[in-house]
Amino acid sequence: MDNCTSINKSVSLNMNIRGMGPSATLAINEISKKLQKDKKAVYRLGLGQSPFPVPVPVVDALKANAEKKDYLSPRGLPELRESVSEFHHRKDGLNVKPEHVLIGPGSKELMFLLQLVYYGEILIPSPCWVSYIPQARIIGRQVQIIPTRFEDRWKVTAEGLDRICGREKDRYRPRILILNYPANPDGCTYTDGQLRDLAEVAKKYQILILSDEIYGQLHHRGLHISVARYYPEGTILSSGISKWCGAGGWRLGTFTFPAELEWLLDAMAAVASETYTSVSAPIQFAAVHAFLNDQRIERYLWHVRRVLCQLGMICYDMLSRAGMRVWAPEGGFYLFPDFSPYRDHLEKRGITGGAEQLCERLLEETGVAVLPGSAFARPPDELSARMAYVDFDGAKALTASETVPLDRPLPDNFSKQIGSNVIQAVEIMIEWIRQ
Repeated sequence: MDNCTSINKSVSLNMNIRGMGPSATLAINEISKKLQKDKKAVYRLGLGQSPFPVPVPVVDALKANAEKKDYLSPRGLPELRESVSEFHHRKDGLNVKPEHVLIGPGSKELMFLLQLVYYGEILIPSPCWVSYIPQARIIGRQVQIIPTRFEDRWKVTAEGLDRICGREKDRYRPRILILNYPANPDGCTYTDGQLRDLAEVAKKYQILILSDEIYGQLHHRGLHISVARYYPEGTILSSGISKWCGAGGWRLGTFTFPAELEWLLDAMAAVASETYTSVSAPIQFAAVHAFLNDQRIERYLWHVRRVLCQLGMICYDMLSRAGMRVWAPEGGFYLFPDFSPYRDHLEKRGITGGAEQLCERLLEETGVAVLPGSAFARPPDELSARMAYVDFDGAKALTASETVPLDRPLPDNFSKQIGSNVIQAVEIMIEWIRQ
C-alpha cells in the first residue's frame, strides 16, 4: 500500500466520524448527573437503564467465580454458549447449537462487529435505537432508513419492505434488516402475523435479519415471539443480560446464528480475537446462571414485567388524556409521545426548532430529562421524544411486588407509591407543555 492510499484511507475514516458526538443516551445521563451534583432537581427519564437489581442467583454466581482470571475463547465460555442455546430453545422454540452462539462485551459491540465484517447495505426502520446508524457511519456502510408511521405503531410493514426492495434495480444485493422489538424508543412490538409476513419478504429478497430482542423477556405479558421462528436460516438473534437481567454495566451480549451463517460467526470471532480478545471471565461464568431454567429468575421476571406494565400504562394514560399522540407500551420501559398537537402553542413560546429544542427547554426549565425523536432517526422538525420510565427504586419495587401473589393484580396505588418520581415527572411535563 503506497503512502497516498494510506493518507486517503485516513481522511475517509476521519470524515466518517467528523462531527460525531457521544451517544445521545449516554450524554443525557452525564448531563443529568451533573445537574444532580449541582443540587438541581432532575427527573432522569433519559437513559434506558433497568432500575431493577441483578437477580440474586446471578450475583451469587459472580461472587463465586470472582477468582476466574484466565483468558476465555473469543467465541465465549462453552458452558455459557450451551446455556444460551438452551434458553432460546426454551423461550423461543429455536433449535440452535451452542457452537452457533457468540458472546461479546455487550450486544452493542457485537452489532458493530457484524456491520464491520458484513459487506452489505443496512436497512433500519425509523424510529430506531440511537447507535445503529452511527455505527454504520463509523464503518462506512450504506444505510437505508425505512420510514414508518404512527398509525402503524412505528413498525415497518411487510408491504412497505416489499415496496422498497421491489423498486430496486438490484433486488438481491446483500442487505441486513435490523428489527428491534419490543422497541426502543417506542415500547411497541410485532404480532405473530406481522413477523410471519416480514419473514416472507426477507426470504423473497434474500435479506438477512438482525433481530435485536434485548427487551424480549420484558414483553409485559411474557408473550414475546422471535422472528427467527419463521426465518431461521436468515436471522441472527441478538440478546444479552443488560435489560431483562438488570446487568447493563456487566457488558455481556449474545448473538445466536443459524448454521447457514456460520461463516459470518467465524468472521466476527476472528475480529473479536484481534480486538477485545474475550469477555470478562467472571461475568461469563455468572451469566451461565442468568440463562438457566431457574424458577427464581422466572419469578423475578414476572414481577419486573407487571411493575413496568402498570407504571407504563399510567404514564400512557396521562399523556394520552393530555392530547399527546402516543401508543401504550407493550414491552420494555419506553414511551414515545409526539407533542405535535401542541405545536402552535409551543411556537408561541419560541420553541420552533423541533424536538431537540423542546427537550433542551424542558430540561432547563423543569429538570425533566427526555431525548428528542431526532436522536432516533426521526425528522428534526417532528415533536417526538423518548421517555424511559425507569426513575424509581427497582429493588424496592420488587420487594413490594413480591408481597402480592402473581395471580392477583397489583393494587391501583402501587405505581403511585413506587414510581412517584416518574409520575411526577410526567405531570410536570404535561403542565409545562400546556403553559
